[in-house]
Order: sequence, then structure tokens, then C-alpha cells
Amino acid sequence: MQATKNNKVSLSIGVNEDISWQKSLMLGLQHVLAMDVYVPPFLIAVAVGMTGHASTALIQSTFLGAGIASLIQVLFFLKLPVCQGPSFVPVGAMAGIIVANGGRLDAAMGASLVGALAVTLLGMSGLYRYIVKNFVPPLVSGTIIVIVGLTLLPTAFTSNIFVANKALSMQQNVLLAVVTAAVMILCSMLGVYFNNNGKLFRISSVIIALFVGSVIAYLMGGLDLSTVSQTSFLSLPNFAFINYGLSFNFSAIITMLVIYLVLLAETTGTWYAVSAVIEEPLDEKQINQGVIGEGLGCLVASLIGATPLTGYSTNAGVISITGVASRKVFVGASFVFIGLAFLGKLSALINAIPTAVIGGVFAVVCVVIMLSGFRVIKNEPLTERQVYIIGVPLIFAVGLLFMPAALTKNAPELIQYLLASPIAVSAIVAIVMNKLLPEK
Repeated sequence: MQATKNNKVSLSIGVNEDISWQKSLMLGLQHVLAMDVYVPPFLIAVAVGMTGHASTALIQSTFLGAGIASLIQVLFFLKLPVCQGPSFVPVGAMAGIIVANGGRLDAAMGASLVGALAVTLLGMSGLYRYIVKNFVPPLVSGTIIVIVGLTLLPTAFTSNIFVANKALSMQQNVLLAVVTAAVMILCSMLGVYFNNNGKLFRISSVIIALFVGSVIAYLMGGLDLSTVSQTSFLSLPNFAFINYGLSFNFSAIITMLVIYLVLLAETTGTWYAVSAVIEEPLDEKQINQGVIGEGLGCLVASLIGATPLTGYSTNAGVISITGVASRKVFVGASFVFIGLAFLGKLSALINAIPTAVIGGVFAVVCVVIMLSGFRVIKNEPLTERQVYIIGVPLIFAVGLLFMPAALTKNAPELIQYLLASPIAVSAIVAIVMNKLLPEK
């Protein structure tokens, strides 16, 4: 897992380096802005036809869940510079369960709670580290990291950049994305070329790029701040037994158990991506602790009305770009999330950032994640066996990204949920091929 000296990533601020709380909050805000965590709950809200108030409450619950779960991981369990956020994997399943339950959260959150308990017990049993040791060697983990970046990259274009709305044309959105990405790269490289004199630009590159992109969008007439003025300053997310109950439906629980297995494959890839960027290999105990932290974070999420959470690979990309890996920054990001859960105007302000501006940053971050995976793979001898172990999962990843919905519409729900996650399927393919193709 360790990169060679020539591939070493230059960190401006190390993992255990202490920084001021003011700086940690500001640098943590970059990760919050780059993660785009409101998208999965927003998709669920649209899919089930939630009212505006219910939709806002779901997004605020997601912010609160992300903040608490991130603190659990960073301070007590995984202890890596990574934030938890809502996964895209359970979106379809959660929406389906909510609709089947008459639009209520009860069954979805009950099933999510049971799945979270199962993940926690798996981590406490100590079995998961042996699974990773025997089934996820560096060749496989590097391939999974590449796949994470590869499968996320199209989203930056299809959902954020190649779009048009009443305020901005597609051409304007493309221009916004290009300018935002260029500003971020320029600021990052200033830190590389001018060392101390450019350090501030590098560590703040994401937030500077988002600010510049938003200003340009405003000048184009594409930054709508009306929702900010209409939103109340303080508001509350949802809580179990206050805003909704918990019910336990057998089919919903089975569905979520499968979803959580997929989430573990996704989040393990994220841990390896962060590990590769900060040049600190994961040990077996740390992996097991991470699984416990993941389970406890999702358990909290189910009790505060948030969807299942996972480690965000976006953080690895931002670390690589900014050179900032301090865990204190991620504690700062956690508090920003928690603040956003109760400060409605701040949540609305972040939601107002044009999608193309977010897309410009996100596209670069995805490429950085991919290259982090190649950095891990590069240390392995590239024999014909390795070529197939790397290549075939990539074929699956790309194929599933572009697979027509009509191809799976008649498949069982569990199969549909699984095929909706190219990361999970490709990770499974990489693991299986590594075991099936014998060493020479």
C-alpha cells in the first residue's frame, strides 16, 4: 500500500499536526462544500414527493448525521482524515421503502437501524479485518480506488455541468465549471511552486475556487439567493420518536442488510484512497475499528432521520489538492455539518451554489482519486494476470454506468439495487478474479 519515494504526495499539514480551531473550521468548510452531501436526501425527497418542509428536514438531518458520524470515526474509531456523508447506493431502496410505507420514514429508518447494528457487530467480531487481509490485497484495493474515481466522474458532467436551467444555459454552465476547476488548479499549483509563499492558496484552493465560481455565476444571473432570505435562521431536523416512529418490516430489513454490505465495499475503497494519499497504510485493527465506527454512525443516522452514511472518497481528492490532512480539519468539518443542521440560512446558502461550480471542483477531485489508485497499482508487478484483475472490473464499472434501465427493470429488487452500484459490483469482480486467477 505504501507509495514509493518518487510518488510521494507532499502534505502541507500532516495527519496529526495541530492547527488553530479557526483554521480547522475554515479548511473543514472546504470539505463540506466539495462533498455535496445534500444531493442523496434531495433525490429521495423528490422521488417520494415530500413537501418542502419535510424535504428541508431530511437534508438537515443528513447534515447532523454526517457531523456526528464523522466525529465518531475521526476521533474514536477509524482515526483517518475522512468525513462521513450520505451514500448514493441506498437512494433507490430508501425511496422504495418510504413509498411502500405510505410516505412515512418509520420502516426505512427501522430497517436502516437493524442494518447498522449488523455492521457494528461485524466490526466487533473482528472478522472484517480478516476478510480484507485475505480478499483485498494492494492490487485489488488500488483497482477499487481507481473505480471509485472513475464511476463518480460522469456524475460531475451529467448532473452538474452538462445541464441547463432558467438562469444559465448549458454553455454557461460549462464555462463556469472550467473556470472553477482552473482557479482551483492554479491555487493548488501556487502552493507547489512557491512553497511557503503560496501555501495559503493551496490549502484554501477549493473554497477560493467555489467563491470565484459563485461570483461569476452571480454576474451571469445564475446565483439565486432568494431561498436564503426566505429560510428561517434556526430550524430543527427530524428525530426518532418525536417526528417519526420506528417500524420493522422483514423485506425492508433484508433489503437494507444487502445495501449495507455494498456500503462496506464502497467505504473500504474510500479508506484505501485516503490511506494512499496520506502515505499511511491501514492495519487490520484500524479497518475493524472503522467498521465499528461506520455501524455506530449509521445507527445514529437512523435515529435522527438521516439516510445510511459512508466515508466520502471526495476527501482523498481534496487532501491531495490542498495538501492538508490534519484530523483536526475533519473535526472542524464535523462541527460545520452539525451547525448546518440547525442553521437553516447557512444550509440554504450552500445549497444555492450553482451545480456547475460544484461540478468543476468535483471533476478534478474524481481524477485525483483515480490517480491515487494508479499510484497504489504502480507498485505491483504488471503481469498478464494483474492486467485482467485490473481491467475486467473497469469494464464492469463502465458497463454498469451506461447500462439501460430497461435491461434490469424486470430483475428482482435486490439485483436492481446491487447493479445500481458500479463501485460495489466492480469491487466484487476484482476480489473474485484475484482469487480465481492463480499466481504463476
